[in-house]
Amino acid sequence: MKKKLVSMLLLAAMLAMVVAGCGGNKSAEKASQGGEKKPIVIAYTPWTGYGALFVAKEKGMFKNRGVEVELQSIEGVGDRKQALVAGKIQAMAASLDVSVSAAGEGVPMKFVWAFDSSNGADGLIVKKSKGIEKIADLKGKEIAFHRGSASHFLLSTLLEQNGLTDNDVKAVDMKASEAASAFMAGKVDAAITWEPHLGKAKAAGETVLATTKDTPGLIADILAVREDLVANNPETVQAIVAALAEATDYMNKNPEDTNKILAAAFKMKPEEVAADIQTVKFYDLKENLEFYGTKEKPGAIYDVGKRAGEFYVKLKLLSQAPDLNKYIDNTFITKVK
Repeated sequence: MKKKLVSMLLLAAMLAMVVAGCGGNKSAEKASQGGEKKPIVIAYTPWTGYGALFVAKEKGMFKNRGVEVELQSIEGVGDRKQALVAGKIQAMAASLDVSVSAAGEGVPMKFVWAFDSSNGADGLIVKKSKGIEKIADLKGKEIAFHRGSASHFLLSTLLEQNGLTDNDVKAVDMKASEAASAFMAGKVDAAITWEPHLGKAKAAGETVLATTKDTPGLIADILAVREDLVANNPETVQAIVAALAEATDYMNKNPEDTNKILAAAFKMKPEEVAADIQTVKFYDLKENLEFYGTKEKPGAIYDVGKRAGEFYVKLKLLSQAPDLNKYIDNTFITKVK
């Protein structure tokens, strides 16, 4: 499976190079003549934890630093990876474990910023009618989750903590939002999803059996940027990181306005956003510096990344875990003023 995906990624990269070769000179010529710069496209999956992206765009924090940013929703894990390799996007907001799996597949990128860690925002919902009262009761049950994603990482961790493995349950592979819909429709016994789906399930009388409060630090979200953008345009990456740091400060100081911005972005009510972000720990610049650490004193990003690499090797989605030192880059957070 890995070889197939790598082949697809390499093919996408070759196609991107051909396109770049045909149009790259024209783009450069246009830029040299004062033409408008192409926007930096950042892909995300619908999730309030990526709120800093929307606040920075809405408040002109990217633009004030000379960077035009376009945000593009791509929920599928594989779709985001392929888009990054093909150059259709220049960065992706993704969970750390997904980014580690992409690194193990050879996707050329750097991890430059941490958005948040989940503190109850992701979890396992189960049908009360099925008599599931503890994790061990999941044996033989149908569980909807997105294979090879943060949801899968969480589920496997919960199962392992309770003496079970993936083989003990019936996996139904689908995206997190689809998993929640399938669960609410009674098509599966349980699902791994995130807010606001967890809250909606609970309000409907179903059971939230476990959340990331039970696995502190396991699910963290980062910004992964194409390696060539880092190498050729470090000032652009620096501007993006600085804008995200400013946006996170703004979010912490202006919760009401933040809720309105995110409600518009995710088609939610401000009060729903307010409830959502109570289960998320947003990382400001100080917390980014702590999370990344230094080469002499590595932060938690290395430990969680190592666990993620081992998880994907165990699943046989990777033949070997990536060398995290090649991907984790704290250069930009250390230069934010």
